[in-house]
Amino acid sequence: MSFNVAIDGPAGAGKSTIAKAVARQLEMIYVDTGAMYRAMALYMLREKVPLQDVEGIVRKCQYADITLRYEDGVQVVLLNGENVNGYIRTEEVGNAASVVSPICEVREKMKRLQQALAAENDCVMDGRDIGTCVLPDARLKIYLTASSRVRARRRYLELEARGERGDLARIQADIEERDYRDMHRENSPLRQAEDAVLVDTSDMTIEEAVETILRLCRQRM
Repeated sequence: MSFNVAIDGPAGAGKSTIAKAVARQLEMIYVDTGAMYRAMALYMLREKVPLQDVEGIVRKCQYADITLRYEDGVQVVLLNGENVNGYIRTEEVGNAASVVSPICEVREKMKRLQQALAAENDCVMDGRDIGTCVLPDARLKIYLTASSRVRARRRYLELEARGERGDLARIQADIEERDYRDMHRENSPLRQAEDAVLVDTSDMTIEEAVETILRLCRQRM
């Protein structure tokens, strides 16, 4: 039976960075579900499907083939055969993903791929509903969070490092709006699973957060 670690939490809490590091330390597969939803959002933006057109999104999502593979140890997100790693981390795509991801048909498509990956591999998977919906039997569940101000500051620094300009107040407002949408959506809302361990990274370095989760993993192994 595979050893799966489910990491859930709001946008900007450091899930991807921390999950990647944990997976690398434990020599497990890392599955970035957020990147998969961002790829779907990118597809809708490219196809010029209005984000308020749910029927259009449902119809179009059937034509989006989204898969993950590893090249030289790096996860590559493929959208209809194209490596879209360089296109899915913008604020526009992130906000669109928060609108697209609650749609049942989109989630069901993603869920099937994610569960297949977890059944075949020891993995660390992060997202919004991994412990509550995708991998309810995961050996370890983590709810990773941080204050909205801290998360906004981190995102601002990420943009700055890429040479992009950002407005800290606007970024924080966007994060809080996304939190509200994610927590109040009808399908698979963001919430802490009853058996998940809460890890607040507001006052932690990445290294401290990784070590905290590694310690929990080793206790469950």
